[in-house]
Amino acid sequence: MTEHRRNLYPEIEPYETGMLDVGEGHSLYYERVGTPDAKPAVFLHGGPGGGMAPDHRRQWDPELYDVLLFDQRGCGKSLPFAEIENNDTWRIVDDIERLREMCGHEKWQAFGGSWGSTLALAYAQKYPERVSELVLRGVFLAREREKSWLYSYGASEIMAEQWDDFIGLIPENERGDLVRAYYDRLTSDDEETRLAAAKEWSLWEGNVATLLPNEALLDSFADPAKAVPFARICAKFFLEDFFLDDGQLLENVDKIAQIPGIIVQGRHDICTPPSAAWALKKAWPSADLWIVPDAGHSASEAGIVDGLVRATDTLAGKQA
Repeated sequence: MTEHRRNLYPEIEPYETGMLDVGEGHSLYYERVGTPDAKPAVFLHGGPGGGMAPDHRRQWDPELYDVLLFDQRGCGKSLPFAEIENNDTWRIVDDIERLREMCGHEKWQAFGGSWGSTLALAYAQKYPERVSELVLRGVFLAREREKSWLYSYGASEIMAEQWDDFIGLIPENERGDLVRAYYDRLTSDDEETRLAAAKEWSLWEGNVATLLPNEALLDSFADPAKAVPFARICAKFFLEDFFLDDGQLLENVDKIAQIPGIIVQGRHDICTPPSAAWALKKAWPSADLWIVPDAGHSASEAGIVDGLVRATDTLAGKQA
């Protein structure tokens, strides 16, 4: 990975879009890009509560892949907007399986970053026979230590000024459980309260996402259309421990031992520190761990883009 860095593939439009009714009042927006009947892959966006963006379509060679991307429950163009009812890890895992059946694929590559990596691991552990490979970025195992790092003590020591902005919305007597305090405001009946909380929660996540400040990214995180579903859904999942037992994804790695995997991890990732990726690699020796020395967390950083494109090329049998 010392050669010239790879860029995203050219802009591409979907060859198919649609909505899939998954029951319980939820309908998922999806799109498909690339070449029909080529190597299947599914893209799992971050968050929880994030969504797709046009650049997400560009991480695979469109001649070699048939990629499905979708907005998870409550996210993006999926309906109902920002819905937190009937929205949890295992429902989304089963949504992924419904989408695979809809496409008619026997198995596919599961590609996910940050929360998307959590989801990819959970899906692969429940449906190992349906996953051809895993491509993971910014690994998040949803362990207590990782949750505390982000919302109690850890990232706060590095992004000190931004942390003060984040906790500044919450009275001192509620700061012992910031996730609960934010969740209460994000589910308030008062719209102004909800919007203020959504903006600060989302900006905190945006600030820890990149190695260097990225104003365009922060502006997008502050946009209510993105901030509201992101903050509401993310806070609920944190509050519910991501509907996983602590350490569950590491303990069940044996279920995916035979699945090839590539992990792309920024050395200076403040959001999901490299210790999680390293713990996963040790538990899953057959996976390749690619540490990017000059990158943080965001999929848009040059070194991360390079790693992800090389990963999908490699797994398609293309010279990376």
